Amino acid sequence: MTELASQAIGTPVGQPDSGRLRLFAVLAGLYLAQGIPGYLLVAAVPPIMRELGVSRTAIGMLAILMIPLTIKFLWAPLVDRIRPMAIGHRRGWILPTQIGTVIAIAALALVEPIDLKAIFVIGFAIAVLTSTQDIATDGYATLALKQEDRAMGNAIQGGAVALSVIVGGTVSLLLYGWVGWQAMVLTIAAISALPLIAIAFMPEDTITRTVETRARPSLSSFLKRPEAVTVLMIALTYRASEGLVKSMEGSYLVDAGLPLSAIGYLSGISAATAGIAGSFVAAMLVRRSGAGGTLLLLGTLRTVCFLLFALHAVGQVTGIWALLGAAGFQTLIRYMEIVALYSLFMAVSSKDQPGTDFTILSCAQIIIYLVGSMMAGAIADRIGYSALFFIATLVSGLAVVLTAHLVSRLARKLPSAGCVLK
Repeated sequence: MTELASQAIGTPVGQPDSGRLRLFAVLAGLYLAQGIPGYLLVAAVPPIMRELGVSRTAIGMLAILMIPLTIKFLWAPLVDRIRPMAIGHRRGWILPTQIGTVIAIAALALVEPIDLKAIFVIGFAIAVLTSTQDIATDGYATLALKQEDRAMGNAIQGGAVALSVIVGGTVSLLLYGWVGWQAMVLTIAAISALPLIAIAFMPEDTITRTVETRARPSLSSFLKRPEAVTVLMIALTYRASEGLVKSMEGSYLVDAGLPLSAIGYLSGISAATAGIAGSFVAAMLVRRSGAGGTLLLLGTLRTVCFLLFALHAVGQVTGIWALLGAAGFQTLIRYMEIVALYSLFMAVSSKDQPGTDFTILSCAQIIIYLVGSMMAGAIADRIGYSALFFIATLVSGLAVVLTAHLVSRLARKLPSAGCVLK
């Protein structure tokens, strides 16, 4: 059995069952640590700046802070290749980047929220630090999680992201209203420092240590592996339709007559419930039906949701509750998809460069989502919501068909991964 096949089917490589709960707790802390700063920047800072009179154009420029999240695969091989500290390969990256993130968040207290240049510089530093930490954390999770635990590990990641939305976004805004900018920022910095405790309990052993091989971690090494390229094709197509709908969902709800306050409640409630509950439901589905089977089921349900949007836009489905139901259910599906996708990504990530492989696949699905998001507004303006939603429905259906074909091909190329794919 090859090393990759052994990893794909989850052959035990030395981690005792008694360490599972500790590993899950560590992963929850690490993913929460990298999520809170990001949502502070994208969910809390923009409305604060707008309230203080900063222009929408200037606030829109903060989207540039997303760039490190989409191109982090460029320096992922360095994270896999270099062991910066003697405390452990992955810990050697996570500890300094997390400390740097906490310091950078605290530095926001030294500037005013209307100082766009300073916010941008500090925010970009936070984005680079958290992106680098994410590479190390994903590489660590890929190596440390057994195959049967990967779905739960990715569900924990999804739940941590949902909690990050609440802490980094909602709690930050509430604190700003109660105690002001400086106290809010320093409080969030202190909260972001708490997950540093997880690093002390982070096991680094023969499973997660640096692997010395002749082949250095690189992007080309990823592209030389047929099974990895097959999953890359899934990553580049499966979520292609989602950006088309999600980026216009809020605008369509407004145009359909829903108050902004109701949209806000829908967004917050769906993120909290779908992110946490949906992630763990997805974990059970992956364990029962495999990542491949779960993706096909969720993709089919997503296509139905998009069709409901389209039928509502042309007046064939009426009433706001049908629309709200489709929007909420689509959010649930989106969080569940991530669990299945990430389980599949882990299954084909090489032990020689787990951070690089997982990051390439993760960035691919983010990029295709953002491409759809950027196209959606122009499509809606030119040919209307109904055409946009019908296009998204068609693209989603085609993605399901293509995914079924690619999963079948992957099962033939890597028969030992059949329990992952199903």
